[in-house]
Amino acid sequence: MSDEIKHECGLAFIRLRKPLSYYLQNRGSVTYGLNKLYLLMEKQHNRGQDGAGIATVKLDIEAGNPFLYRLRSSAQQPIADIFSKVGQEIQELEQFQSDITQHPGLMKGHLPFMGELLLGHLRYGTQGKNNVEFCHPFIKKNLVPGKNLALAGNFNLVNTDELFKLIQHEPGPFEKQSDLAAMMEVIHHFLVIEETKNPNCPNIAEVLKQAVPMFDGGFTIGGLVGNGYSFIMRDAHGIRPAYYYIDGEVIVAASERAAIRTTFNVGENEVLELMPGNALIVDDKGGYTIEQIVEPKERRACSFERIYFSRGGDEKIYRERIALGHYLSKIVLNRIEKDLRNTIFSYIPNTAEVAFYGLIKGLEEYLNAIKVERILSWGNEVDAEKLGEMVHRKIRQEKIAIKDVKLRTFITEDSNRNEMVQHVYDITYGTVRKNEDSLVVIDDSIVRGTTLKESIIRMLSRLSPKKIIVVSSAPQIRYPDCYGIDMSKMGDFIAFKATIALLKERGMEQVMEDVYQKIKALEAKDELHTQNVVRELYDPFTTEEISDKIAQLITPDNIQIPVEVIYQTVEGLHACCPTNTGDWYFTGNYPTPGGNKVCNKAYTNYIEGNNQRGY
Repeated sequence: MSDEIKHECGLAFIRLRKPLSYYLQNRGSVTYGLNKLYLLMEKQHNRGQDGAGIATVKLDIEAGNPFLYRLRSSAQQPIADIFSKVGQEIQELEQFQSDITQHPGLMKGHLPFMGELLLGHLRYGTQGKNNVEFCHPFIKKNLVPGKNLALAGNFNLVNTDELFKLIQHEPGPFEKQSDLAAMMEVIHHFLVIEETKNPNCPNIAEVLKQAVPMFDGGFTIGGLVGNGYSFIMRDAHGIRPAYYYIDGEVIVAASERAAIRTTFNVGENEVLELMPGNALIVDDKGGYTIEQIVEPKERRACSFERIYFSRGGDEKIYRERIALGHYLSKIVLNRIEKDLRNTIFSYIPNTAEVAFYGLIKGLEEYLNAIKVERILSWGNEVDAEKLGEMVHRKIRQEKIAIKDVKLRTFITEDSNRNEMVQHVYDITYGTVRKNEDSLVVIDDSIVRGTTLKESIIRMLSRLSPKKIIVVSSAPQIRYPDCYGIDMSKMGDFIAFKATIALLKERGMEQVMEDVYQKIKALEAKDELHTQNVVRELYDPFTTEEISDKIAQLITPDNIQIPVEVIYQTVEGLHACCPTNTGDWYFTGNYPTPGGNKVCNKAYTNYIEGNNQRGY
């Protein structure tokens, strides 16, 4: 993704099912659980770089001693920062007793994070600030163990104000800025009621059944209760991902299947998907159940997980990204009029590499079919030179662009700062025949188009190609997200800007006003959630018309080389990623009523000049 967006937090959960001494004897380390938590988080570091946090609960602690601990960081490398602090604590203990790591009891008594229940979180901020106070897990402490709660999640809620009202809680300034704070208050509210009814033997499923139906959003959440119970819960539409693995030693859950497989060296079929509406609940003895908490609804798993967010090490995700590129190959061939001799193919940025492989495979299939057809047409009129030339024809591929390390500058003047932005990418000179070769580059998605205009197109134009074609393996992003991706302002989307530009060019500004007035009428009746009126803005135009206008908008004023844009189709997306059908940022078809509300609000914010999120 050439446009950087913040997205998709990551969750890591481990429940040790054996005494700590077991892991020392059988796994070679008393810190086995912490080591695995670190690896499980590090293998998901792509999911959150604004901050991180861990929490642990110790079992069978004598009354009066602490049993719940938490550590958070918003440092530049938060995971490393957290675990280096844990490592320092171990080193300090070793100064007093050098072999303390060979004594599990002493380690548990003196090392705060030496617990049997472990919860980790990686944060990309989509609500609230990026201060350490907003990093998960959040905790609620109480003298009664069963009323203590640590909570973390990968989610956004769009009804936080309503949640506080439902439990008659007056939020403070901090709580108003955090949807996790709202979720925490609701779950803790019902946890306290349950603990009061059933001391030290809570029905966690009942707690979740009371709380979860109140939440409007997409979420995977993990919780540790002070009495040794824990849970992982996924929303009814399965918007946010959740996977788990269980054996005799551990119960593990995470946001990505590949992270679990790598951390615990297990096969694909051993890591299971936590199905929508279900919770993995672990009791204080290490027993577990999978329980349906809410009725599953239409599956709307986030398609961006497959396009971009999740790491490509998962074999299913890898195949789907290959398919996304392959699906575009026929469209690209038609656009270049099948002129493979004079076309060079590349990708920008590195996250688009797998889709690029798929595109090349599709082009190679076409080229190989042409080779066979031509050779057969020659009959007996063939010689070694002619045959060799045909057989050795290849798709022209080059590493055209190289992303440099982040450039930081003290320059604040916009014109000079834009000059620095141009050099985020560098190019490989001598790869393109000037004014003769067309250049096709694939990106996994185009959100704002800013990097394309300010950097990529400018840099590619220095190679003097005949034409530049930018291919997106994702469809046009037209609508805001409110389920965990920081794409909530209409004015940020290049597809929206192109549509507004077309409306104005064709004297159709009244469409904009009509949509605005319809939204305000819904707002007056408290019905913003009932329909997505913003979709009407796009109705007058074809996808190709909007793509052509996007191409104009991302072309810098002083660049004369023709620029074209090709987008994946929504139909192509669903064909390539059949299990992740969540496509609301492309289609405006939101899985929950809150999505419609956020989208409508985002448009009124745009019209009224309010540069803020729609939730």
